[in-house]
Amino acid sequence: MSKNISRRKFLVRGGLGTLGVLAVGTYVMRNPIRRQIIDFADSFVSPYSGSGTEPNLWFEITEDNTVMLHSPKVEMGQGTFTGLAQIAADELDINIDQIQVIAASTASGVVDGLGTGGSLSVASLWMPLREMAATMREMIKIEASKKLNIPVENLSTKDGIVSGNNQQISYVDAVKDITEWDIPDTPKLKAVKDYKLVGKPVPRIDLKAKIFGDAIFGMDAEMDNMLHAVIIRPEHIGATFKSANFGNAENMPGVVKVVQIDDWVGIVAKTYPQALAAKMEVDVEWNISKKWTEEDIRTLISVGSGDEMIVQKEGDNLENDDEDILEIEFKSPLGAHAQMEPNGAVASYKDGKVTVILSTQVVGITQNQISKALDIDKENINIIPTYLGGGFGRRLNTNHAIQAVQLSKAVGQPVKYFFTRKEEFQNDMFRPPTHHIMKGKLNKEGLIANLEHHFASGNVAIDSLLLPDIANKVLGADFGAIRGGSIHYSGIENIRAVQWHKTLPFATSWWRSLGLLANTFAIESFVDELAIKGNKNPIELRLAQIKDNEEGVRLKNVIKKAQQESKYSDAIVDGKAMGFASSTDTGTPCAQVAEVSIVDNQIKVHKITCVMDCGIAVNPDQVKAQCEGAMIMAMSAAMHEKMFIEDGQLQPTIFGPYDMGLMKHSPKEINVFLLQGVDKPLPVGEPPLGPIAAAIANAVRRLTGKRLTEMPLKLS
Repeated sequence: MSKNISRRKFLVRGGLGTLGVLAVGTYVMRNPIRRQIIDFADSFVSPYSGSGTEPNLWFEITEDNTVMLHSPKVEMGQGTFTGLAQIAADELDINIDQIQVIAASTASGVVDGLGTGGSLSVASLWMPLREMAATMREMIKIEASKKLNIPVENLSTKDGIVSGNNQQISYVDAVKDITEWDIPDTPKLKAVKDYKLVGKPVPRIDLKAKIFGDAIFGMDAEMDNMLHAVIIRPEHIGATFKSANFGNAENMPGVVKVVQIDDWVGIVAKTYPQALAAKMEVDVEWNISKKWTEEDIRTLISVGSGDEMIVQKEGDNLENDDEDILEIEFKSPLGAHAQMEPNGAVASYKDGKVTVILSTQVVGITQNQISKALDIDKENINIIPTYLGGGFGRRLNTNHAIQAVQLSKAVGQPVKYFFTRKEEFQNDMFRPPTHHIMKGKLNKEGLIANLEHHFASGNVAIDSLLLPDIANKVLGADFGAIRGGSIHYSGIENIRAVQWHKTLPFATSWWRSLGLLANTFAIESFVDELAIKGNKNPIELRLAQIKDNEEGVRLKNVIKKAQQESKYSDAIVDGKAMGFASSTDTGTPCAQVAEVSIVDNQIKVHKITCVMDCGIAVNPDQVKAQCEGAMIMAMSAAMHEKMFIEDGQLQPTIFGPYDMGLMKHSPKEINVFLLQGVDKPLPVGEPPLGPIAAAIANAVRRLTGKRLTEMPLKLS
């Protein structure tokens, strides 16, 4: 037996490592090669690329014979823990109530280099987790064999019990007191059809803890002898620290210390209200070189401004002097993540060792950030992730943990530091605004002969901690901003997708589905307008312009299913109209039909039909819930949400003025249908965000004759 599980196999699957090899090798190549890389990156499901390749690091067996899975992915409401439990339990031969899942701390040795994002948790762990669990099962059998004195090949497993020759032993008794494991080669995995849990609607395993308030989120975390802190940050865009006058803050009740480190001031007190009261006494002066305006940002984010990159190119360009060209401009605004739980951390620095408890999507990256900023060996830093009160990409950079550690070091006690809601809104890593120019032309048969998408955006992947700078330079475009920017109608002979990139004076970055929502809004609204111009049924026009290759057949299948289940019609019935749109994101095609009316000059969405080909649905109920949540979030972004700039500051700074969709805005009926076009799980959390804005806008077009071209969608 080998002492080492197939470590090489996992290393070969390294996601960023693979991209890095491609990047170095193709750095000097020209745009066609770049476009191939972009196509690959746009549909690539990155595998697990972290540390901890020994099953006994991932699995722990407790005294009551429960298996504890230390997950390299965190749980932020997406149901990942339940799906991972189903996969592991099937290979471990245990019931779902015999397994628990916790987010792995860095001290566990199981650290994912990419973190949790991109809807990749289940898809990326599908094979590694099955192999880990199957190997762990065999490791338990090996130890049981020694204690029962029965050959391994004569043993079987069921419900956490190893049996053979009329003897049996529980998993925990089999492995008790083991200090050195025999790790066999990876065994043959079970066939998916033989799984008892995968593919079934198992209830969420974190449900009970969350209902009864036992689940620990970042804001719930505490340490013994803990103090509380607030930090003073600039309120104007681009402001830099000039000076600080602590005033009477240090003498305020409960205040332990006021500290200035680099360009920020922190107040540490016995309680949070005491720290907040002392903050009012501190006068910080900022250098404000420019008061940015809305017009400044609109000028920066416009097609033709910044760095240009051809993302997609087939056939001929449109001739600008062609009178038959249809051209429409689309826009989307700056958006906030607006997650319920603000960012923060509880940190302890003692004797050169650091412990941080926080809500984060990037456990390993946060450890690296603290190590680099404070010159502390990573081995002396333990990051303990909690449940997340919403992520959506906001917690892919949790560098505020550095400040929490610095404050703890300054006062010699653990410190809890959290953003105020105003800090959260003004220091978000925003969804960038976008600008699109769509151009197209029909042929004599009324089919689309040319389709061009020119679009501009701020940073999404560029300057992100998740991608090395070399990857961005090789791609030549922002990998995140171009998500959904390519045209997926493969039957159109002449197509262009061209991105323009500009860095804004405030941080913009990952937002759930990246550029998919805004790009699909522009493309699918415009395709609908071409259908109206050509007097075509919008669904039949789309179906006629998709090739019958593997991707095309899967896309056609979701479109046809949506057409069938929604009973799509162009007609207006009882004041309601239907709008259709589709998108393909990370290999997952999705089609939606929205049924809409106008009530008191407001858009009212009554019903949504959604069809998605997600491959294997590990937990179908959870996948449908993901679709519903994604569509509701996309509706809020498409119809309500917008940040703006006033007096050089990002506004608004509180819920309420930041308009979001409410329960009363939700459709009364949402129907989700899942198809399986491939034999593996695909990303499901983000693809459903793509079509919804365009589907609603297309329905409004039929009702009013007016083409809505800017989000949030308003009639006036």
